[in-house]
Amino acid sequence: MYQHSKLDMTAFGQAVKEARDSKGWSREKLAEILNLAPRYIMYIETRGQHTSLQKLYEIATLLNISIDQFFFPAASESKTTRRRQLDAMLDGMNDEELTVVTATAEAMRKIRKNGE
Repeated sequence: MYQHSKLDMTAFGQAVKEARDSKGWSREKLAEILNLAPRYIMYIETRGQHTSLQKLYEIATLLNISIDQFFFPAASESKTTRRRQLDAMLDGMNDEELTVVTATAEAMRKIRKNGE
């Protein structure tokens, strides 16, 4: 028989805080965009406050947070929030900036390989 357990939203709250911080947004700004109280954003970030499905969708979409990692933590093929945020940043770069990022990633991979 199916065992019902309550979803722990603490990790999602931490991802919200990290994503908000990476955008340079205050809780107040995020709350204004989402039409929520800043205190509610604080509860999501610090207490793992459960939110409606609609607000969960709005937050995840706005901040490029992958919720798969919270619902299906064992699924290794899903993109993490960090990867989705990086993808979003890469989408906004021109060819010159992408060349710099590519060269940096290749250098990091080479250093890691030589260190192993």
